[in-house]
Amino acid sequence: MRSYQPDLTPPWKKSAPSPEVPAEPDLVVEEAVTGFCGAVIRCEKTAEGPTVTLEDRFGKHRVFPMAPSGFLLEGRVVTLVRPSAGGPVRPARTASGSVAVPGARARVARAGRIYVEGRHDAELVERVWGDDLRIEGVVVEYLEGIDDLPAIVREFSPGPDARLGVLVDHLVPGSKESRIAAQVTDGNVLVVGHPYIDVWEAVKPSSVGIGGWPVVPRGQDWKTGVCRSLGWPENTGAAWQRILSSIRSYRDLEPELLGRVEELIDFVTLPD
Repeated sequence: MRSYQPDLTPPWKKSAPSPEVPAEPDLVVEEAVTGFCGAVIRCEKTAEGPTVTLEDRFGKHRVFPMAPSGFLLEGRVVTLVRPSAGGPVRPARTASGSVAVPGARARVARAGRIYVEGRHDAELVERVWGDDLRIEGVVVEYLEGIDDLPAIVREFSPGPDARLGVLVDHLVPGSKESRIAAQVTDGNVLVVGHPYIDVWEAVKPSSVGIGGWPVVPRGQDWKTGVCRSLGWPENTGAAWQRILSSIRSYRDLEPELLGRVEELIDFVTLPD
């Protein structure tokens, strides 16, 4: 029989245990070993012990053991534990995945702006990034097309303290949009885009409840063609409201749009 061996380590040399944090849904943490960062999707009890499933901003899932001191929460080492049944669940993140700041007041609008092509683009950005934009004081405006983008940029008069970010639909090599964007060379302007014909396509089909976005033949109005192919009433305004209502967070959007919007927010708000 093993004899009891007292712990003779002086108290001042003992490391304090990491604080325990309930792994509530949508809590965003970083796994300490791999550096994988994601939102909590679920906790499960397994034969090897409890695990937590994280989802990163691109929709990738990974399962990790809930080991002591196994995660970082805003740079602090923590131990994730299973949330208590029936405990209060408070959203730890905004729809964009950023840290929620309860009670934060909107900042006075910056001189910098983000321009998007149309009203639907602006409403989508507001739905997912609205909380972030208000805290940062960034205003999003829509242009109703970018045919006159070089003139619009000149009228805006961008500068180091008034940067301009522009989000363009269907920004792919050889497109009309890419030729227009190439005419903007001001260093205080950032023009980025996604590959989709319309921002509707940047919403994941699974979130809308469809198998995929239909291919609309050239020469047809794309949005009307989508409604027709899906058997929806040919009312593009009502169709967009249906799509918009299906967007709950960044997880409902394609990575090609997510990265570009956040790139614009960083460009407008961060110093050189």
